[in-house]
Amino acid sequence: MSPVLHTLSLADVGIASLLIVVNGALSVALSLGLGRQLALAAVRTVVQLLAIGYVLGWVFAVDRWYLVLGLMALMTVIAGFAGAARSAHTYRGQRLDSLASIWISAWLVTAVGLLAVMRIHPWYQPQYAIPILGMILGNTLTGVSLAIERMTEELTARRDRVEMALALGATRWEAARGPARQAARAGMIPTLNQMAVVGVVSLPGMMTGQVLAGQSPLQAVRYQIVIMFLIAAASALGTVAAVLFTYRRLFSADHRFNAAELAERTRAR
Repeated sequence: MSPVLHTLSLADVGIASLLIVVNGALSVALSLGLGRQLALAAVRTVVQLLAIGYVLGWVFAVDRWYLVLGLMALMTVIAGFAGAARSAHTYRGQRLDSLASIWISAWLVTAVGLLAVMRIHPWYQPQYAIPILGMILGNTLTGVSLAIERMTEELTARRDRVEMALALGATRWEAARGPARQAARAGMIPTLNQMAVVGVVSLPGMMTGQVLAGQSPLQAVRYQIVIMFLIAAASALGTVAAVLFTYRRLFSADHRFNAAELAERTRAR
C-alpha cells in the first residue's frame, strides 16, 4: 500500500514556524544581534513563497508559452541583479555583467536539459520549465556572485602588483590571471562541495520531492543526477563568464588597469 502524503494545514505550517524561535533564542543567548534579520528573513520567506505559489498556480492553469517565458525572464533578471549586490566593491556595468553571465549560462543549459535530455514536449510546460530553471538559476547566482566578489577583492588587494606587472610589459591577461583564477575557483567550489556529498550527506530537493510523491527512488536518482550535472555546467559557465566580463570591464585594450572604476560599495546601515 502506497503511503499517502499528509496535506499540510496552516496550523501545521504555524508549528514549523515556531522552530525559528530557536534561532532567535540562540541569537539572544550569544548576543549575535541577528534577531531582527531572522524575523525579516522568516517573513520574507513566507511572503515570497506564498506569492510564487499563487503565481505558479495561475500560470499552470493558463498554460501559455508567453506567460512561462515571461516568468522565467523575470526570475532571471532578479537573479542577475542579486548576483551583483554581494561584492564589497562595485564598478560601472557590474549588474549588466552579472545578468548576462547568469542569463546566457542558465538558459543555455536549461534548454539542453529540457530539449535534449528530458525531451519535454512542449518545452514550455510550466511544471518542468520553471522549477528546472529555478534550480539552475539559484546555483548559478551563487557562483557568479562569488566570482565577481572575489575578482574585485583580489584586484583591489593586488593593485600594486597588477600595475607593476603591466608597467614591466605584461599583457592585461598576464596581470589579471592570478585574480581571475582565484575568482573562478571561488565560484565553482560551492557546486563541487554539493556534488561531493549529494546522496551521502544530503538528499536534494528534486529527488526528495519525487520520492515523497511516490516515484521510484532509482528513477528519482536519475533525474537528480541530470539536474546536478545541469547545475554544475551552468554554474561553471556563469562563473567563467562573470570573471571574463569583469576582466574586460577593468582592463582596457591597451593593457591598462582601470583601477579608478572600482569603488567601495556603500551599504545602508
